[in-house]
Amino acid sequence: MRIVRLANFVTTHTGGLRTALRNLGEGYQRAGHEAILVVPGRERSDIQTSQGRIITLPSAPLPRTGGYRVMTRRSELTQLLDSLEPDRIEVSDRSSLRWTGGWARARGVGSVMVSHESLAALLGVWGMPKRDHVADRLNRRTAENFDTIVCTTAFAAAEFRRLGVPNLVEVPLGVDLDEFHPSRRDPAIRARYARADELLVAFCGRLSAAKRPELAVDSIAALRNGKVPAVLAVAGDGRRRAALAYRAARLPVRFAGHIADRSAVAALMASADVVVSPGPVETFGLAALEALACGTPVVVNESSALPEVVGGAGVAVPGTPEAFAAGIRLLMERPEPERRRAARERAEGFGWQQAVDGFLRAHGALPLGLTIARPRPQAVLRPAVPRP
Repeated sequence: MRIVRLANFVTTHTGGLRTALRNLGEGYQRAGHEAILVVPGRERSDIQTSQGRIITLPSAPLPRTGGYRVMTRRSELTQLLDSLEPDRIEVSDRSSLRWTGGWARARGVGSVMVSHESLAALLGVWGMPKRDHVADRLNRRTAENFDTIVCTTAFAAAEFRRLGVPNLVEVPLGVDLDEFHPSRRDPAIRARYARADELLVAFCGRLSAAKRPELAVDSIAALRNGKVPAVLAVAGDGRRRAALAYRAARLPVRFAGHIADRSAVAALMASADVVVSPGPVETFGLAALEALACGTPVVVNESSALPEVVGGAGVAVPGTPEAFAAGIRLLMERPEPERRRAARERAEGFGWQQAVDGFLRAHGALPLGLTIARPRPQAVLRPAVPRP
């Protein structure tokens, strides 16, 4: 079948979303389906890639968002969708692209909405009052407009589950277990950021409010106040870069900027002693899973979905610098071979093929009885509410 995927807010800094789109598209292609991805950009383009065809529509950047672009011209996108004649659409933006569910229903096209974030949690980050009420109203409308809602964790699904929507399934994402591997560990990379007697902590992600990078910086201050010689390596860029540099002026914080080479990201993660993921609204956390695949344990925010992803291979703590510092110290008390082995074993339950299988089932494009290669810590495809 022809699966047309639509996504807004895709930039060079949106590593998790870009990674998910690429791996799912490549999986659809391998399974014999035709994958077409439509995204916003500076100028129009239409290219063939390993993940299928990618069509870019010219779109203006949103002010004060760090370069995000959104496809806002409905008539142009409607004309394009009509010309592509998809069998299914898969939408990765439930704000500005929710209307495409109505387009699909009017034409008898199957539709899937992928919820990559908790709307209620994001509204909380933005300081919106009555956020649960607003989220419930928008989420109910989204569930009514699409045939299937896909969430990647129970955390992300919770706001739909409390509405009792019958068309919700959970499909965990995956990680490239070959690209992100303990063998990527490199003493030269480690020496670039920290001395042998120092603790190397890494933060890999967009420097935005939702990711809470300042908490990573403040955790280093808390560790050093406790006489732990910790150093922070920050891989990522965003609107908060300058403010973070000012905040870290008296601390050993090394800013590596955005690292486009995935192998270089893997080398940094594998060479670190611990990775921190302080974002309170993470609904899956690919960067944390990639760190585990590299054999590096992770300290995560207990308010996010990450505790269910990292399991016993990491530590979940409240979102304060003191709590993150305590979590880092706790992980470092475990023997290194033990903590690195546990991290890798946890990641091995999340290969991309299982994720592709789950998404294809959500599309009705894979037999429900297909046996997958390796069991997951959670079910690949689970109805949100009991079916009669």
